[in-house]
Amino acid sequence: MKILLLGKNGQVGWELQRALSPLGTLTALGSDSTDHCGDFTRPQDLTDSVRQLRPDVIVNAAAWTAVDKAESESEPAHQINATAVAMLAKEAHQLGALLVHYSTDYVFPGEGDRPWQESDATGPQNVYGASKLAGEQAIQRYCAKHLIFRTSWVYASRGNNFAKTMLRLAAEREELSIINDQFGAPTGADLIADCTAHAIRTVQHRAEAAGLYHLVASGTTTWFDYARFVFDEARASGIRLTLKNLHAVPTSSYPTPARRPLNSRLATDKFCTTFGLTLPDWQQGVRRMLQELNDTQILR
Repeated sequence: MKILLLGKNGQVGWELQRALSPLGTLTALGSDSTDHCGDFTRPQDLTDSVRQLRPDVIVNAAAWTAVDKAESESEPAHQINATAVAMLAKEAHQLGALLVHYSTDYVFPGEGDRPWQESDATGPQNVYGASKLAGEQAIQRYCAKHLIFRTSWVYASRGNNFAKTMLRLAAEREELSIINDQFGAPTGADLIADCTAHAIRTVQHRAEAAGLYHLVASGTTTWFDYARFVFDEARASGIRLTLKNLHAVPTSSYPTPARRPLNSRLATDKFCTTFGLTLPDWQQGVRRMLQELNDTQILR
């Protein structure tokens, strides 16, 4: 099986290089690749690369993820998250390839307290969410053989993430205020990558398993409780923090150009039933990431 991975340098893309390698011959491209084009701002060159490589599976981990910046730069956000994705879907269909793509809870309105189901009506509240929804719709229109995974609150030990930012601030400041009215599940890029590899294998043997799924860790938390968990784990492992006071505040305390959803909960029953997996609690993955960072002295 020939696999083409796009967006290899992102958090999920980096983990996918590990998880996909045992499945077949893997070609991993980023926007800076030279042998073949992996740059979504060069659609014709990207198309030529897909046609030259003729993969059996295309895994797209590339995306415009600057949520606030998308409000003022909607054209490049749509180019990367929707227009280029539509092109990939058409090429995948012509090749008979499986197209794997990642989306977001931002396609939903973000209100309420019930986990969103795959069948719920969408209604993005910002440009980023609209661009990701347009990408989903293009895939569904042009390539029936697809896996779309909606996820949220993604983190990895590589690169920047919320936990690492909080630990840095807690080492510098005595007081922090953190949002406590947005709900979701921190989800590790390694979990997403491993689940993707399993799903690809399943679809190769059972084509009817293709489709749209929600993929996040189990459980629910807020950014405030997520940060508090990180601080407790850090102190338990011997990391000294300057932080003395932690304050819970509403989203309105931190106005941003893009409106954030209060409800990022995603129901994963369909994914677990279809692929026979149990998704671990979010704390398990975050604890493992923190231990990895501690072992490599990144947090010291």
